[in-house]
Amino acid sequence: MQKEHFQKGFTLIEMLIVLFIISILILIAIPNVTKHFATVDKKGCDAYVKMVQGQVEAYRIDHGNYPSSTTELETNEYLKQTDSKACESKKLTITDGKVEISK
Repeated sequence: MQKEHFQKGFTLIEMLIVLFIISILILIAIPNVTKHFATVDKKGCDAYVKMVQGQVEAYRIDHGNYPSSTTELETNEYLKQTDSKACESKKLTITDGKVEISK
């Protein structure tokens, strides 16, 4: 009796099916990931605004009046310039002690 020898491996069709499934999964995942990045950026900016509002109140307690800008807070060391990276594309304004995002 003679033994038949078969090579083990995947056929081209099997490989194409796997690549097709992986491609579909990637197409589904990419929009969800980018949506979550936008959500994280918004939450980071919201948290930064609240932190600046707290520093505005600390400035008022120390100096008796509200600062006119975030630059004044940075000059008096209530904020670091590196902190503002949370809202890089937006400018914060301080009006009557209230911190707002101006576009």
